[in-house]
Amino acid sequence: MSSAKDADPSLGCLPRKDTEVKLPRPTRVKNKTPAPIQITAEQILRDSRERQEAEIRPPKQKITDSTELADYRLRKRKEFEDLIRRVRWNVSVWIKYAQWEESQDFNRARSVWERALEVDYRNHILWLKYAEVEMKNKFINHARNVWDRAVTLLPRVDQLWYKCIHMEEMLGNVAGARQIFERWMIWMPDQQGWLSYIKFELRYNEIERARGIFERFVQCHPKVSAWIRYAKFEMKNGEVARSRNVYERAVEKLADDEEAEQLFVAFAEFEERCKETERARCIYKFALDHIPKGRAEDLYRKFVAFEKQYGDKEGIEDAIVGKRRFQYEDEVRKNPLNYDSWFDYIRLEESVGNKERIREVYERAIANVPPAEEKRYWQRYIYLWINYALYEELDAGVIERPRDVYRECLNLIPHKKFSFAKIWLLAAQFEIRQLNLAGARQILGNAIGKAPKDKIFKKYIEIELQLGNIDRCRKLYEKYLEWTPENCYAWSKYAELERSLAETDRARAIFELAIAQPALDMPELEEYIDYIFPEETQAPNLRILEAAYAWKKQKLSIDD
Repeated sequence: MSSAKDADPSLGCLPRKDTEVKLPRPTRVKNKTPAPIQITAEQILRDSRERQEAEIRPPKQKITDSTELADYRLRKRKEFEDLIRRVRWNVSVWIKYAQWEESQDFNRARSVWERALEVDYRNHILWLKYAEVEMKNKFINHARNVWDRAVTLLPRVDQLWYKCIHMEEMLGNVAGARQIFERWMIWMPDQQGWLSYIKFELRYNEIERARGIFERFVQCHPKVSAWIRYAKFEMKNGEVARSRNVYERAVEKLADDEEAEQLFVAFAEFEERCKETERARCIYKFALDHIPKGRAEDLYRKFVAFEKQYGDKEGIEDAIVGKRRFQYEDEVRKNPLNYDSWFDYIRLEESVGNKERIREVYERAIANVPPAEEKRYWQRYIYLWINYALYEELDAGVIERPRDVYRECLNLIPHKKFSFAKIWLLAAQFEIRQLNLAGARQILGNAIGKAPKDKIFKKYIEIELQLGNIDRCRKLYEKYLEWTPENCYAWSKYAELERSLAETDRARAIFELAIAQPALDMPELEEYIDYIFPEETQAPNLRILEAAYAWKKQKLSIDD
């Protein structure tokens, strides 16, 4: 008996030794050489086939009298009834039962079918099999009754309608088949149902009836494919005017549909077949103006092929431009922040010269503001505004629009985080070109107040200096130095301005203030020394010139 300490509490009272899983030890192969007689899979299968016992089949029963037949029928019916009692929901059991009764007693077979329909009348397979049995045994009126009940209870099962109509048509009852079609059309079936009705009428050469059905068809299914089928039907019957009228009605109703491209292509190809090239061209252009670019790929391709076949040089170029326009539309739709694609698109529109379209593309482009307020994301975007303003000023020639463009751009830029000096300067230069000096000064003043930059100060001072406003230049230099007192360039240029005006005391005072700044380096001090002692900087230069002159003179004497 094992001790208590060997027992595992989780295993009850059994000791651990009795609950261990003992795996068999791997057998060691002593002889690894191949056997002299090899056994193959084919040999194993052959042996098993030879040793297989013969299949035991029940003996065939031969019924010799009515008593045996009655017993056989009773036994089979009892089997079927027991099976139905167990699996009442299984349709295949009912079908087998009814088909067996069909060979024994047809009235009983009908009874089985009716019982099956009481169980599951929504199963259309039962109706199909029931009607097929009646037709196979040439009980036509019974079959009609079955079909009538089936389509009344299950009007949305198209197969029942098709089978019923096919039976009447095979019997030559065209009027009855037409009547069934009319009953079916009340339920507004899918397109295939309507097309089957139309084909039925065309088989009997009923053109007017087919035309009337087409009219009801396009009212029930107002889709592009339905209208195109209607138009092709009229064209096939030689009714060109009717076909054109169908296309025109379709365009009026479905011009904004998602599948409108297919309609316009079919309409243009129809006019092309009728040798109406101008009509076809107008249809293509109308479609290209109304269908969104993302849904007009096939339309552009067809238009380019049409222009290459029928158009002149200008028409072909317009078609190619339209194709490129579609490509750019696809690119900017996929990535609206790809500003290079917008620039290419704008250049394309500018080459065409349509001002309204150019403005539209510019407005769409500048509407795609960078998502982050970081300057690196805005550096490419800002040139859209610059090009827009320059286009309005130079090409469009509208004076107020560039001013509005610059104003909107400056309001959009987050100046507290970063700014662009070029925008301020371009806006100011535009006002100067319009002789609006006050407006230019206001823009540059706002720039210094909101986002001061070296470039803005330099350009503003340059403008005022060209205008001869020395006092304004001095005020600007003072603001410049107040904003960045450690700027060597600002001190030097301010002093240089005073020296050019022969204001020696002012220049000396500016230099004194400059070298007093702790943040400044030696260049300011050297320039100040050069200004105070100009003769000391001139003497070395004179000595260098004299030495160069003596060397050149000596060189000439040696050559002689």
